[in-house]
Amino acid sequence: MLKKRYSFLALIALIPLSFILTQCYNSTSADPRGEIYAGSESCKKCHSDVYNSFLHTAHFQTSQLANIHNIRGSFTKDSNTFEFGMGQKIVMEKRNDSLYQVGYLNGKETEAEPFDVSIGNGKAQTYMYWKGKMLYELPVSYFAAIHNWANSPGYLPDRMNFGRPILRRCLECHSSYVKELPPQAGDFGFEKASLIYGIDCERCHGPAANHVNYHTDNPDDKKAKYIATYASLSRTQKMDACAVCHSGNKNIPQRSSFEFEMGDTLLKDRTQPRVIPGSNMPDVHGNQYDLLIASKCYTMSKMDCGNCHNPHVSQPQSMVTYTQKCLSCHSEANHNFCKLAPQMGTAIKTYCIDCHMPNKASNVIRLEAAQSKMKVPYMVRSHYIGIYPEETKKILDFVNGKKGV
Repeated sequence: MLKKRYSFLALIALIPLSFILTQCYNSTSADPRGEIYAGSESCKKCHSDVYNSFLHTAHFQTSQLANIHNIRGSFTKDSNTFEFGMGQKIVMEKRNDSLYQVGYLNGKETEAEPFDVSIGNGKAQTYMYWKGKMLYELPVSYFAAIHNWANSPGYLPDRMNFGRPILRRCLECHSSYVKELPPQAGDFGFEKASLIYGIDCERCHGPAANHVNYHTDNPDDKKAKYIATYASLSRTQKMDACAVCHSGNKNIPQRSSFEFEMGDTLLKDRTQPRVIPGSNMPDVHGNQYDLLIASKCYTMSKMDCGNCHNPHVSQPQSMVTYTQKCLSCHSEANHNFCKLAPQMGTAIKTYCIDCHMPNKASNVIRLEAAQSKMKVPYMVRSHYIGIYPEETKKILDFVNGKKGV
């Protein structure tokens, strides 16, 4: 009888343990990337200033759940239409609580798809819609240069089409993660609930769960543990962290860029072509890395992207601010000052960037204005730091013109 009583007590004691083990094995991570990720919200407690500042950056806002508050184009009548010609047009419409791009042919509706995802928040904004597990690009984008609607990249401006699928490579640079369904199993597309919008903290600093747990338990230890910091990286590692997204699409991915973590190198991820200035210069869109490393300023110094860019801060395109970065290295004392300084006068403090890193039209993105049907160049600042005689002449003419006034 006593033996049976002890057996019963032992069984009772095992119940809480079995419950705990069951919870461990059945637990699911709140972050779709896995249990070693903590999510950007976990950074806010200790890094609130940086976190709140980062929310306003182009990196964080490079993809968002589309809604009336973040779609930049107008839904107002007479400002909400893109005409393709031949009776074809797309109208941006509000229907109940949803927003749509609606196709019409000779006044008859042919297709209506919702604004589900917005991509980009700077020079332009493109939109996507879900159809089952697949993402497709909507045919009309917003273009900041004209403050109006324009044809989306990859779409012809004279033919209405809703069928351009979005591949993983697009999301690899405009989001922090999405789970791609295995095509070998006959499944195509993405797991919608797994999409992490924008470039978040862990996309650049790596999985943070161990970091968060350690510093929560050891608040007095101010040395960052179990996390990648920019300052701790070599120059190559720093450049590669940016090159994952800023080295264009011509490189050949060997694996998903979502697997890249700060501190990794690109050699094991993609092959990198050599850039020869003046011959095979890459397009200015998305190729900042290749252009920069081909520049003499880069090869003759120890500079990296962080010398000019702070990804935690929304930086206005202030040429004066960026020019100060140039002048911190180029000075009369260092014997590498601009030879045109005497002709430029005080204007030298303003125009370094426009002269040596001018805006150039992209050859891979072509846009057409909604109303005028005028082709509008998609201008991107070249990161090849060099001598541009035509730009120099324009600036000197402008400066001398101002002096003559």
